[in-house]
Amino acid sequence: MVSALIGIILVGLIGGLVIWIVSKLNLGLTVDGFGTAFIASFVIAIISGVLAWLFGIFGLTFGGGLLGGIVNLVVAAVVLILAGGLMPGVQVAGFTGAIVAAISIGVVAWIIDLILQTLNLA
Repeated sequence: MVSALIGIILVGLIGGLVIWIVSKLNLGLTVDGFGTAFIASFVIAIISGVLAWLFGIFGLTFGGGLLGGIVNLVVAAVVLILAGGLMPGVQVAGFTGAIVAAISIGVVAWIIDLILQTLNLA
């Protein structure tokens, strides 16, 4: 139980770091600080989980390939917009800003994952 809680907190810290970095790059998403980014990472995860659950209920799967990637990108942008509407201290610069932020979050998360793998921490 304790190790699961530590894992959740660690994932939240990494997610918060990613969101905070993207915010500092002015790429469509702004957060008031690292604490807000940390909480936003959990809010985004919860919204994503609920949407995935709803899609599953209706039997919607997006698959892979270019079309699946585009649909997943749009869903990620909608999740960011919803999180921005629910959380004070999180601002999303419209749908275009959400798309740019979603792409940026993916790229920054990928870079951090590469660094952690290189250091044998992931």
